[in-house]
This record gives sequence, structure tokens and C-alpha cells, in this order.
Amino acid sequence: MAGTQPEIIFKKETVGKLLTLFFKDDKTKASNDAVILMTEMLKVFVVEAARRAMKQAENEDCGSVDLEHIEKILPQLLLDF
Repeated sequence: MAGTQPEIIFKKETVGKLLTLFFKDDKTKASNDAVILMTEMLKVFVVEAARRAMKQAENEDCGSVDLEHIEKILPQLLLDF
């Protein structure tokens, strides 16, 4: 990955709504700090998934990353997070 990398952006509002979807009590709220932290974790997760899938494709001498490469790295990635 030569040059500048595009910035990964997740909207805080979207992340906040996704978090609250899994709360059992409707009165439970996610603080702004929790939403910001989860947004940063999602950024790290996506970058790491892309990096590992790219490495997997390189190991298989493929010119591009396919869904197959993501499927191969996903179990270990989820264990690491």
C-alpha cells in the first residue's frame, strides 16, 4: 500500500444506533465516549481485516483479494479481537 491511505470513516450516529439495537432495556444508553471508542475499534478491525486478507491473497499468488481470502482469515481475526 504505497502512498496515502484513504481514511476510514464510520458515522458516530450509525455506530450508536447499532450499539443500542442490542441493549435489552430500552432505557439503556451508550455514552458519547463509548460510541467514539467503538468507532475507533471498528476502524482498527476493518484495517486489520483488509491487511490480513491482502497478505492471504499474496501468499496464494493472487492479484486481488476475494471473499475467499476474507473467509480464510476471519476465524483467527475474530479470535484476536
